[in-house]
Amino acid sequence: MPGTFTVPGDDTVSAPGAVLSQASAPGNRTGLLPQMLLAVLCGGYAVGSAFGWGGSTGLALVMGDFGLSVAALAAAVSCLVYVRRAATDRYRPAWALFAVSSAMVALGNGIWGWYEVVLRGDVPRTSVADFCFLLFAPPAIIGLLVLAKRPVTRAGWVCLGLDAWLIGGSLLTLSWTLALAQTALWEGHSTARIALSLAYPLLDIMLVSMVLALHFRRSSANRAAVNTAIASLALTVLCDALFTSPLLREHYNSGQILDAGWFAGSMLLAYAPWVGERDTAERVAAERGTAEREQEQGRRMSGSLAALTPYLAAAVCVLGILYNVIDGRKSDRVVLLTGCTVVLALVVRQGIMLLDNMALTQELAQKENHFRSLVQGSSDVIMIASPTGALRYVSPAAKGVYGCDPEEWVGTEFATHIHPDDLGRVVHEVRRFLAAHAAEEPATRIECRIRHGDGSWLNVESSVNRHQGGLIFNSRDVTERVRLQAQLQHNASHDPLTDLPNRALFTERIRQAIGGRRSGDGDTGTTAVLFIDLDGFKAVNDTVGHQAGDELLVQAARRLQDSVRAGDTTARLGGDEFAALICGTSADPHLREYQVHEVADRLRAALSEPYRVDGTEVRVAASIGVAFADPGVSPGELLRNADLAMYRAKQAGKGRVEMYAPAMQAEVVRRAELAGRLRTALRDGEFALLHQPVVDLGTGEVTAVEAQARWRSAQGILFTPAEFLRVAEDTDRTAQLARWLLEEAVGQAALRHAAGSPVPVAVRLSTRRLMHRELPTKDVEALLERHGLPPDSLVLQVADQDPRISLDELERRLTALSRLGVRIALEGFGSGYAPMDTLRRLPVDVLKLDRGLTEGVVESPRLRKITAGLLRIAEDLGIRSVAEGVDRPEQVLALREMNCTHGQGMAFSGPLDEHRLRSSLTRGSYPVPGGAVPPDSPRISVRGTRKADELRSNNETPVPPA
Repeated sequence: MPGTFTVPGDDTVSAPGAVLSQASAPGNRTGLLPQMLLAVLCGGYAVGSAFGWGGSTGLALVMGDFGLSVAALAAAVSCLVYVRRAATDRYRPAWALFAVSSAMVALGNGIWGWYEVVLRGDVPRTSVADFCFLLFAPPAIIGLLVLAKRPVTRAGWVCLGLDAWLIGGSLLTLSWTLALAQTALWEGHSTARIALSLAYPLLDIMLVSMVLALHFRRSSANRAAVNTAIASLALTVLCDALFTSPLLREHYNSGQILDAGWFAGSMLLAYAPWVGERDTAERVAAERGTAEREQEQGRRMSGSLAALTPYLAAAVCVLGILYNVIDGRKSDRVVLLTGCTVVLALVVRQGIMLLDNMALTQELAQKENHFRSLVQGSSDVIMIASPTGALRYVSPAAKGVYGCDPEEWVGTEFATHIHPDDLGRVVHEVRRFLAAHAAEEPATRIECRIRHGDGSWLNVESSVNRHQGGLIFNSRDVTERVRLQAQLQHNASHDPLTDLPNRALFTERIRQAIGGRRSGDGDTGTTAVLFIDLDGFKAVNDTVGHQAGDELLVQAARRLQDSVRAGDTTARLGGDEFAALICGTSADPHLREYQVHEVADRLRAALSEPYRVDGTEVRVAASIGVAFADPGVSPGELLRNADLAMYRAKQAGKGRVEMYAPAMQAEVVRRAELAGRLRTALRDGEFALLHQPVVDLGTGEVTAVEAQARWRSAQGILFTPAEFLRVAEDTDRTAQLARWLLEEAVGQAALRHAAGSPVPVAVRLSTRRLMHRELPTKDVEALLERHGLPPDSLVLQVADQDPRISLDELERRLTALSRLGVRIALEGFGSGYAPMDTLRRLPVDVLKLDRGLTEGVVESPRLRKITAGLLRIAEDLGIRSVAEGVDRPEQVLALREMNCTHGQGMAFSGPLDEHRLRSSLTRGSYPVPGGAVPPDSPRISVRGTRKADELRSNNETPVPPA
């Protein structure tokens, strides 16, 4: 449909409705051969009959009789085959009736040929062939009724009958005046002969009347097939009319040119049903552009002719009567009677049409009021735009939606109300829609912003339909929906607590940053990712509460945003993990490292400042890992590299910045391989248990042994605990290894106890493993009972204070074990603040000085004073002290001078296997540098017994160091 859409500042652009070339459809090409064959047959017959079949009378008779019979038989067979194979249920009776009609013609021509060709005689004036020809019309008339579009009301049926009579009556009046009256007045002929002579033209008049009446009422389905069938019947009726003419019939002989018309009519009817097979393809090819408009104009013309047909028929009837009057003939009763009935039928038809029009007008008014109420009462704004883009109608809903008077918008250009940023997209979509075919795309949808009366912009969604060359816009306000969609999209890509980008959006930003450069550019490394983790955040949750922890995260996110540069991206990846994307650094490797390190230090310092949460000041630190986007690195790999660097910062002491190095990834791979081998080692029993003696620094006696695990792999490599315990940390293998170590240590200690060497065994356990659900107090008690080891022969060394473990829970667990009789040793005393707090609350029997104190006790006077102070605290509390890492004789002397009672290290012995341990226990003691101490010095016996002045408290119980 043609239309234009005017844009301010742009030329008026015509958008013709897809005027396409009339290319032949595949169906047309496949139907070309049958059409050519049909034309050749009909043309050949016409040429033969025109030239008298070459002067051969016999051939002329055969072709004029049996040729027509074969043609009619072909039409009958074609219609029957189509009925069986292709016809739909609705039109099957019509083609079956056409087959019967053609069969009658074939039989009549066959009988005619029997008389003329076989019997070589004249055809009787009244024969069976005449009755066969008369039976041709009734089935054809009924078939046309079946093909016609059926009226839906009684008035429609009445009008159809009246139209048929108007046409038939007028034709009867005209033909009676011109010829039939003379035939009826034949003298010397019998009544049957006269009736038979009149039956031909009357039936033809009826058939022509139905053809004309139904031509404008035919169904739209199989239009080409119906048109071809009507053309074939019309050609047959025309030939019948010529044949019934007295002048022509008296001189008619078979094989003349008149037979060519009957032959063509039969062949057209034979071809007619199969035209519908290509009708769909032809309609698809024809429903494009100008062709469609021409069809529409043709339908309008057909409708006009259909409306004028009754009046034209009445005019023909009047002309017939006037012809009689002007010719001076006596008025024939048949003509008068027919004319009166035609006029009466016309009057009745006009009355019916008037009543029908009145009802339609009333119904139309009701529908118009109904639709006007719907349009005016609708909350959607309905606008009609002309082909130039001017608004011709705006519904009252515009007042509530757009905040303006609808009359003010009428006459204005619709484009002037659209947001300038959306105008180009809207115009493009309108032009594309108008250029599309209406059947393929009846409507489209457009979203844009429309100016509100207060100057704001509304998000509007419009359904657009074609309307008389223009457009209808059915618009609704979707501003809230757009806002909700934007909010949902924002929530999907941002952290709900801090409103920072989440991991998915951050990864996409990394992809954009490193993907915007060519892979071969040298400046890909100017992008860096900082992976940030807050150290000590869990302690905040445990002490102050999770709500306070959330507030701390919000403050940390705010500090993070304030500390980065404009253009950089910050994100929260989850928990207390944050990240920052730094872009635009120097291409020089040293300079870029300096720049990013400076940014990271600034972030670390900002995040490590005290936080004020719920009136309480809390502190956390920040460990930051940095990775650069080197060529070929994906966003996931870049994040992983920064994460590895962050964990290296945590391992190096926390609260620091580490740069990623490829060796970190190699270390991860090595640890992963080692973890897999460790799993196999636990299963295959590759672990062995060694014991290191704990020696009395005064006498050299062995007072306890510390159980230590060693792993000798299948390849013969011996791993120390420092190597494989780091790999097993925070995995299930840690719990398995701790349980194995405890069971083996208790079992071997029980065997030594039974053999007369009741030396206590110390087992090192981390607080996390000690609090593990798989190691409850009842299991420890059951383990001691199963092996028959006294509880005071087991020392559990608390290896560290995990901030994730509640001190209250740890106190309850250790108190229960102490009541059972198990000794508790505190390891790492003097390193950090945690041991001082645990010393105050936990039931500790033994203190183990940290190795860092022991290693520098000789060289550093300051460290010597600190160590002496700690040992005095232990002595004042009545707790035994054990120095770990005593490797040199000078350390033994220095520690003994500070009243340290026990030591453990290479100055006496390293870890021993079971055989060497028993030899050492049999020997009883190790040489002590500087000789033995006086007999009154406090010492711990090998069997763990107390002196005469022993106290009963747990703190005085002799326990071997662990």
